[in-house]
Formats: sequence, C-alpha cells, structure tokens
Amino acid sequence: MRVLDLSHRIEPEMPMFPGDLPPEFQAAATVERDGYAARRIGLHSHTGTHVDAPAHLLAEGGTLDAMDPGRFVGSARVARVPAGETSAIGLNELQRLSGDLAGLSFLLIDTGWAKRWGTPGYQEGFPCLEPEAARWLAGSGLSGVGVDGPSFDPAGSDGLPVHRILLQAGKLLVENLAGLDLVPEAPFLFACLPLPLARAEGAPVRAVAIL
Repeated sequence: MRVLDLSHRIEPEMPMFPGDLPPEFQAAATVERDGYAARRIGLHSHTGTHVDAPAHLLAEGGTLDAMDPGRFVGSARVARVPAGETSAIGLNELQRLSGDLAGLSFLLIDTGWAKRWGTPGYQEGFPCLEPEAARWLAGSGLSGVGVDGPSFDPAGSDGLPVHRILLQAGKLLVENLAGLDLVPEAPFLFACLPLPLARAEGAPVRAVAIL
C-alpha cells in the first residue's frame, strides 16, 4: 500500500483566498519553559486544502460534523485537463476526461494549477467548471468533487453558481488539492477527513490517495 499526500502544508506564509486571514501560530508552552511544547492555532475554516459543506452557502445546508465519516472516504478517479486549455471546463470536455462515474465517490480534477501554489498568480485565472458541467456532476452519484485550484468559481464570481449547483445537490467540494499529477489513471481510494468542528461549513483536510 502507498499513501500519496494530496494536501498543501498549512503555514502562516501560505496563499489565502482574497479576504481570508492567514493561519496564526502562537506558543502556548515550550519545552524550555514548561517541559513540553504546545501551540495555539488560529485558522480560517477554508484554509489550504479543505472541504466545503452545503452549509457554506445554504442556510439550511448540512454541516461537516453531522456527516458520517464514510462520506469523506471512497473510490476516486482523476480527470486530467490538458495543459493550455481555456479557464472554462465545459460539459463535453469533462465527460470525455472523466469517463464512467459509476461506482465512484469522488471525481478529482487535475488542471496542473497546483504547481502555481505560492506564486502571485495562483488566485486568479484558474480553470473552473462551467455551470452545465456542474449540473451534470450534481446529477451523478458522486459524494464529492475536488479541484487543484482555489475555488470552483472564478475569483470575484457573482453568486458562486458552480458552488451552489453542487452544494444544493449535497456534494462535498474539495479545493486546493495538490499532487494529483502523481496519481495513476486507475481508480484509487481517496480520503479527505476534516476535524469534527461543531457546525462546520468547511474545514481543512489531509487529503490522501491510497494506492
């Protein structure tokens, strides 16, 4: 068994979506002073590699802590968007790249954008699904969809339509995935377990591929 890390490291200098506060780490205890080390950590709930729950946008939407842990683990496949494609991923292209979704819990979309992590342009111009493609995924049996960019909608999007289409269908949305280029074409076991934070509309995850 091999376990591939599909997550970005959480640190104060990491990229954050415009308007989100970066992580804060404060020493609560030190080995030199207290005999043990501990830190107080402040995090935006959508920091780094994270999962969105329906409650992220929907007033009566489900929260992560109310979901069975099995929702965050399941068979997955990667759909690879060829380099140089436009920033919009349409229905025909997505169907061609994703193949048969039967038996899958997650579809992870590899656009190569994760390689721009830490660069000034990471938060702008990233590839996103077109609403028609999102509606096709919303009607599937998938538990969730993942992307290697910072959002399912373009920066500055009015109303976040792709988010809404998928979240209204009860799908989990995993954003800021890393390392998808290292995952083979064949289906694999994917896990994106969040901390059981009370009433969580989103939370960072340690996403992994188990091969």
